[in-house]
Amino acid sequence: MTATLPAADPAAARAHFRSGLAVPSSGWAPGHTQANLVVLPREWAYDMLLFGQRNPQPVPLLDVTDAGSYRTVLAPDADLRTDLPRYRVWRDGELVAEPTDVTDLWGPDLVAFLIGCSFSFETALLDAGVPVRNIEQGRNVSMYRTDRQCRPAGRLSGPLVVSMRPVPGHLVATAVQVTGRMPQVHGAPVHVGSPGGLGIADLARPDFGDPVEPADGDVPVFWACGVTPQAALMASRPPFAITHAPGHMFVTDVPDAVYRQL
Repeated sequence: MTATLPAADPAAARAHFRSGLAVPSSGWAPGHTQANLVVLPREWAYDMLLFGQRNPQPVPLLDVTDAGSYRTVLAPDADLRTDLPRYRVWRDGELVAEPTDVTDLWGPDLVAFLIGCSFSFETALLDAGVPVRNIEQGRNVSMYRTDRQCRPAGRLSGPLVVSMRPVPGHLVATAVQVTGRMPQVHGAPVHVGSPGGLGIADLARPDFGDPVEPADGDVPVFWACGVTPQAALMASRPPFAITHAPGHMFVTDVPDAVYRQL
């Protein structure tokens, strides 16, 4: 299934994804908040809650469901089992499947965590005149593991993951200011400039997502990324988990402006 253009309405976007369209969600329902998804058994839920509390920049928690619930206040009519474009299923820290529907895997013991996503500030960047190269190029954003470790929480630990967007050098300060006003969707960059400062060897080989081509005069700018919990799942090996596939987010009904500080 294909769609000619990304849907502007969040409910319409979710309807496309529910029907099987599996594409990165960047650029869909612009002006509405997108969220990362992590689903864990209740036995691991406190560890995940603590991991978010201790690492608020990569793991800004927007909502946590009751055990067994597949509904969220961020989009009350949505179904977390079907309304993301693609999921990942993990067993003992190993990726075992990437389905477009996890209804058959959802049980009464599962707790869902909705985590702020940097796609939510892309509209604000565009409104400020900052180009977003991954949208221009029709690609998923580039994401990388770093050599920075998150603060451990119970059984969960792992490295910081970052997303990278090339930004024209003269607009880097604008990008920092714009995103710094949105801490609940990762906020200001964690690093600007040489990727070696984060232990990243080659920007052309992201760990997640697609390589994004810079334009002349662009500078790599790195933001904390909501894929960080997936790196923690790989390192900590809980028996079962469901997440979004990198770049394939949950589109909420909440306007980005709700999370934008003046």
